[in-house]
Amino acid sequence: MNPRLLTILLLGITVVWGWTFVVVQEAIVRYGVLPFLAVRFAIGAAVLAALAARRSTRRTWLCGGLIGLVLAAGYMTQTIGLKYTTASNSGLITGLFVVFVPLVNRALFKVRIGPVLWAAIVASAVGLGLLTGQSVTPWSAGDLLTLVCAVLFAVQIVLLDRHAKGHDGLALAMAQITAAAVVFSGTWIVIEPLAWPGRNVWFALLVTGVIATAAGFCVQAYAQQKLPAVRAAVIMSTEPVFAMLFGYWLAGDRLTPLQLVGAVVMISAVVAAELAESWKAAPRHP
Repeated sequence: MNPRLLTILLLGITVVWGWTFVVVQEAIVRYGVLPFLAVRFAIGAAVLAALAARRSTRRTWLCGGLIGLVLAAGYMTQTIGLKYTTASNSGLITGLFVVFVPLVNRALFKVRIGPVLWAAIVASAVGLGLLTGQSVTPWSAGDLLTLVCAVLFAVQIVLLDRHAKGHDGLALAMAQITAAAVVFSGTWIVIEPLAWPGRNVWFALLVTGVIATAAGFCVQAYAQQKLPAVRAAVIMSTEPVFAMLFGYWLAGDRLTPLQLVGAVVMISAVVAAELAESWKAAPRHP
């Protein structure tokens, strides 16, 4: 698939992930963190199993399953943290994975980052700082849990970058999501009583299970077959922008002029990085 189309799809999924901060925050109050995650990822796994079960191999299950454990830990810390902070704060702090990705990539695999992407990372971090403003000061327990989530998501992006090219994207996404669903379901059974979801959370479960989880991680797996980890991270770092915009629109969060400037800076960093990469890849004529 064309890298530019993959970039557009990845950005579209990032918009959906930003929106789901508000959706999830309301649902976990009604249903609970572990039940919500277990059912959400079970729905995602069932959707992908119907499409990709015959395309999977033992090797894909092993690789995707291990990456899925990191993904599960990230979602666990993020969703628990969301109980103790705002949707906007959660989205903003999660966005710090854009800073951690090159650090993790360097630490684990000695990968060097080019100056264009480093500039985009710095711009994204500056934009994130402007977006944050005073909204995460002082930090709460929920904010600290979300910071752990940002590190774990960075590890997941780096591992996917390392291994996605050797696997079918749909099957790899299925293995990740299935592993996460098993972790959440097993933890739910041990810690909390089982309960069927009420009608008021099914919309959130279906939207996050089918679109944000099944479709979202398929797009990420396919995108990272073509896009470097840091470039993918810069695109996905706009998630806090959309989380704040949807928080403003749907949850009554308020944005200051400084935060709006931060949003523009982050979007501009993505656009600039993409233009630079397109220019670099364009054929040269004598």
